Amino acid sequence: MKLSKFKFNLPQELIALHPAYNRDESRLMVLHKDTGEIEHRIFKDVIEYFDDKDVMVFNNTKVFPARLYGNKEKTGAEIEVFLLRELNREQRLWDVLVDPARKIRIGNKLYFGDDDLLVAEVIDNTTSRGRTLRFLFDGPYDEFKEALYSLGETPLPKFINREVEAEDAERFQTIFAKHEGAVAAPTAGMHFSRELMKRLEIKGIDFAEITLHVGLGNFRDVDVEDLTKHRMDSEQILIDDEAVRVVNKAKDGKRKVCAVGTTVVRTLESSVSTMGTLKPFEGWTNKFLFPPYDFSIPDAMISNFHLPYSTLMMMVAAFGGYDKVMECYEVAIKEKYRFGTYGDAILII
Repeated sequence: MKLSKFKFNLPQELIALHPAYNRDESRLMVLHKDTGEIEHRIFKDVIEYFDDKDVMVFNNTKVFPARLYGNKEKTGAEIEVFLLRELNREQRLWDVLVDPARKIRIGNKLYFGDDDLLVAEVIDNTTSRGRTLRFLFDGPYDEFKEALYSLGETPLPKFINREVEAEDAERFQTIFAKHEGAVAAPTAGMHFSRELMKRLEIKGIDFAEITLHVGLGNFRDVDVEDLTKHRMDSEQILIDDEAVRVVNKAKDGKRKVCAVGTTVVRTLESSVSTMGTLKPFEGWTNKFLFPPYDFSIPDAMISNFHLPYSTLMMMVAAFGGYDKVMECYEVAIKEKYRFGTYGDAILII
């Protein structure tokens, strides 16, 4: 499959800059895989497509305030630091991206916050924009973490072209976020409200939770025409025994297993037994799904409408079938669905 097959013209005004007023009132397109039928609904109508003992699988990762602004020593030049992951808790080591990268060298000190609340030293280069920072902080770890997060802001993707606002801290997060470690939200999960979860529970739908700490690789450009040559960034995942039990019980009982989001699809498909069942796993995945691909675990999925050329869109096309999904995207543009992180959703069933 070629990269150029995922080109389409997305009008700038269809990229959602803000979420829907209520989480569960985004628009929802429903694609029936077997017939190709397309329906237009409101997200909370998703309940109508699932029955007793069907399972929805959610990603319970939690986004932390990963974007910091600081100044370089001596020159005072403003720099942006994007925290990717903590490497060593005791030594306060973090893997980060810096911008502008060409000016940030090993040995430089970076200052953050009023009165230089935090200082970091650049101790290694990892990639062209990547650096390892050691934060110089004498107090206990909890105080360091509090200082770090008080300076950080919600890491909205760059295509949401506006200043971060107070409501983003809550809305760029799912209501079931538990395990901190993501620098981007699992966006399909953001459509679920507490009321909708309660209604699904009353209807008898079972829930399972996995963890995938979403990294910036989600937004990384694919720069090869032949998709088999693209390498995804590795992301940390956890599938525990309870999730395995719930999912495999549904599979055995011929019930639907719905993956809420591309991150859930990737996690589930990263740990499949030779019998086609889900296995527990803790580690890393760099699985890249694009058409054609045979899925073992989920038979329904919810996703947002993604940007052209994105690996997220490729994954949706792998699940729904390339031609059908491209038709859905054409319809979505014509019907003025909202695209991106804060946009509308599609259910493929």
